[in-house]
Amino acid sequence: MTQSQPFFLARGGDQGQRFCIYHPPQGECCGRVLHIHPFAEEMNKSRRMAALQSRALAQAGFAVLQIDLLGCGDSSGDFGDAGWQEWLDDLDAGADWLTTNANVSAGATATASNPLWLWGHRVGCLLAVELAQRRAAACNFLFWQPPASGKLLLQQFLRLKVAGDMLGGKAVGTMAALKQQLLSGETVEVAGYALSPALANGLEQATLEPPRSTAQTVWLELSAQPAAAVSPVTSALAQQWAAAGAVVNVQQIQGPRFWQTSEIEDAPALLLATLNGLRAASA
Repeated sequence: MTQSQPFFLARGGDQGQRFCIYHPPQGECCGRVLHIHPFAEEMNKSRRMAALQSRALAQAGFAVLQIDLLGCGDSSGDFGDAGWQEWLDDLDAGADWLTTNANVSAGATATASNPLWLWGHRVGCLLAVELAQRRAAACNFLFWQPPASGKLLLQQFLRLKVAGDMLGGKAVGTMAALKQQLLSGETVEVAGYALSPALANGLEQATLEPPRSTAQTVWLELSAQPAAAVSPVTSALAQQWAAAGAVVNVQQIQGPRFWQTSEIEDAPALLLATLNGLRAASA
């Protein structure tokens, strides 16, 4: 088995370094996958699943790059330093590194016939869509539990601040007051994370709109119930993507929403569905 290769990707100037793990493909490379992690504490809860999936994809012949964005994990900076555009810049640099350094088989270049896979999880899906708009070539997408927009995720995150203040016996701020702080250029601390106005604004504006140029989209969601149907919101979004020209494969998978659970949990069915989805799309 090929060993994973941790390294730091220099970002130039005073931007510091981004911690990365490259998973080389076993045998002939059949594609490249850039992992885009979720937001704040969801990232920490998802570390194990992301590692398991990256290794499984590498064993199946995919070159996978995991990258900690600015202020996250072992990368330079604090979370409060991060902005939405800085995260997109990090991902652009990661995609360039993967395209240049992955051991792609002869003739398999970053073209419409062999696009880069952008593997987003939760907020990572929103970043993936915006990253694809930046890049000249079409991208494939692997979505894990994509949100329809970042606005709802921002509201959910800010509610943690309100709930924390209530439990701590502090004066309870309202959602409107927190948003006004951000609009005024103030950083808001939520559950131990310093949320900058630049990051909050980018998140609030982000939507899961299909990019101009789309290819394959493997769209996977988790449910605790067996044989559950996808939600009406997901169905409508998938239809919008299909209308824009994407080949969309939407599946509901039974398993725990591990990024929200109190203990670290695995979702083996999601690992298998991801592997099968990428193999089928790349065949």
